[in-house]
Amino acid sequence: MTVRMTELSWTDYDRKVRDENPVVFVTVGSHEQHGPHLPMCCDEVIPTAIAEKVAERIGALVAPSIVFGYKSQVRSGGGNHIPGTISLDAANLIGTIKDVICELARHGIRRVVLMDGHYENTMMIAEGVDLALRDLRRDGITEIKIMRIGYYEFTSPDAEKAVWPDGFPTWALEHAGVMETSLMMHLYPELVHADRLPSHPPADFPPYDVFPMTWENWPSLPKDGALVASTTASAAKGKLLFDEYVQGIAKAVTAEFGLKGTAQGG
Repeated sequence: MTVRMTELSWTDYDRKVRDENPVVFVTVGSHEQHGPHLPMCCDEVIPTAIAEKVAERIGALVAPSIVFGYKSQVRSGGGNHIPGTISLDAANLIGTIKDVICELARHGIRRVVLMDGHYENTMMIAEGVDLALRDLRRDGITEIKIMRIGYYEFTSPDAEKAVWPDGFPTWALEHAGVMETSLMMHLYPELVHADRLPSHPPADFPPYDVFPMTWENWPSLPKDGALVASTTASAAKGKLLFDEYVQGIAKAVTAEFGLKGTAQGG
């Protein structure tokens, strides 16, 4: 049976919820520029692919993604002014996350994993979860448990050395860099323009922000939107990272929700 909630009939979904008490993954991504070489869907399709593989291992379900995220910031995403990026105001994203959690709880779901694919979403997810838990407590639902996972946080020191042998540039600067490019080369090579890989030095930002966010205010922002070179990316590195993320997240979810004997599957 498919792990994608949206592909199930409501009766099959209802039966699975009642009989199996499944974990449900919800990706919170973004529609954001990722340089000239990657599609704008990276923050949604990468964590969703990881969630689906983990779900296959542990008997979970994957709900439809929240495609739009919070506003791209210059020092971690290039900026919301770059064409193609479509973002939500904080209140709208927080409300969407709250509503999705409450709806899942209404169905009987009591174990939720929010897969964060966009750095700027972090605190909006935390607030959405907090408001959802408050409303659910008011309605007498107290046994629900929620995890927030930023998949990239499962990068081990060994993988970091293998993927960035010359040194890791920080997660903020890795926007559209080696990690995302490698994962997309592994998962969706047809969407990667290998002839356009950025080769410029990392963006050099001051330790503060300036508003409004425009290229004119940020002369150090590369005009291609990528914050670092991705010429050392490869599908092999992408597979290494993907396998590590799937294994690590399956193990973490299994442990947190008390699942048994499911994290080692293929």
